[in-house]
Amino acid sequence: MAATAALRPDETHDPRAPAFPPPPVTARPIDRAAWIAAFRQVRNETERRAAPLSPEDQQVQSMADASPTKWHRAHVTWFFEQFLLREHLPGYAIYDARLHYLFNSYYVAAGPRQPRIQRGMITRPTMAEVAAYRAHIDRAVETLLSQASDRGLEMVLPILEIGLYHEQQHQELLLTDILHAFAQNPLNPAYDPDWRFPDADAQRGQVELRREIAWIGHTGEGFSFDNESPRHETLIPAGSIDRALVTNRQWLGFMEDGGYAKPELWLSDGWYAGPAEGWEAPGYWHRDGEGWATMTLGGQRPVDLDAPVTHISYYEADAYARWAGRFLPTEFEWEVAARDGGLPDAFGLVWQWTRSAYMPYPGYRPLPGALGEYNGKFMANQFVLRGSSVATPEGHARLPYRNFFYPHQRWQFTGLRLADAA
Repeated sequence: MAATAALRPDETHDPRAPAFPPPPVTARPIDRAAWIAAFRQVRNETERRAAPLSPEDQQVQSMADASPTKWHRAHVTWFFEQFLLREHLPGYAIYDARLHYLFNSYYVAAGPRQPRIQRGMITRPTMAEVAAYRAHIDRAVETLLSQASDRGLEMVLPILEIGLYHEQQHQELLLTDILHAFAQNPLNPAYDPDWRFPDADAQRGQVELRREIAWIGHTGEGFSFDNESPRHETLIPAGSIDRALVTNRQWLGFMEDGGYAKPELWLSDGWYAGPAEGWEAPGYWHRDGEGWATMTLGGQRPVDLDAPVTHISYYEADAYARWAGRFLPTEFEWEVAARDGGLPDAFGLVWQWTRSAYMPYPGYRPLPGALGEYNGKFMANQFVLRGSSVATPEGHARLPYRNFFYPHQRWQFTGLRLADAA
């Protein structure tokens, strides 16, 4: 996906080590070597993704929703220092207290922070100094994992595991944020000239959904974020979901039929957001002669009509579904269809909008302390996306995973599939 950089000698790890994800937290006996290998693997992947970028690339912040690459690298490092090392490594001294203001994101309980829109103004510390910060925290975390008692590790591993998945989330953001920045550059720079969008397994037909009471959410085995629980029963109405994602060719039909100019297709907020943002096509599309081109991680390319449409907002996805005389699936319908193996393109291409509001599951309780701010406080005014995207790190995607964004946002790899009622 991203260009691969050579690892420094201190970043090497045993190639026989298990791939991410690490062993279950509850595994006995605790495999310290496997956890250290998983930690190194995740940390190395962040550096691999950042490696093709110059210091200037890593500094830029192209909009309020995006963050500089340098900030991502430092923030995920701060996360381990703040939530893991400060409390659990005896005698640990904060590397530089000033960094906690600069690289806290939204954890109010953890202290004040740099305003999000001003992250691109953090020219110091330099990229080299951020690398030194990362190396320092890496050594400290590995010391903790090596020296902690088995009982101590029982307290440490759940926090470490959240930190690893958290860093993977920022690995995805690193790519989508730099793509947005490069899309503002008239030179149309490529993050990786060899990057290609994977071929879709576009099977025809639909997955039939029978009316049933289905169990939804995390099963209790392996890692999950708190917003995936508690597991609960939900009514699934009879209907069907397309096996294939909506393609650029199909989306072009919506555009050519004046879909962006028909108010009857649009939610009210979407109707006003479109003109305000200049929407006439998916994000990064622009006219190229008589056709369309788009900005990709490989630079500017002609739009591949057979590829899944991506970089669309919820408002656009909902308008397209209305135009097609159909619906977006609920997140619960999506989960049932994907669990039964009916959605071959569920993972690895584009996140898929659902018509489910991002709300807590019945009986949901956030984690205690500052980590409780991770998901719960965002459960308003957003919609759920399911699956994963081309930018999602290997090992990160899971069936009950609930991604969420505001309905106007479209800088992520977001697409859709359609559903029908019975």
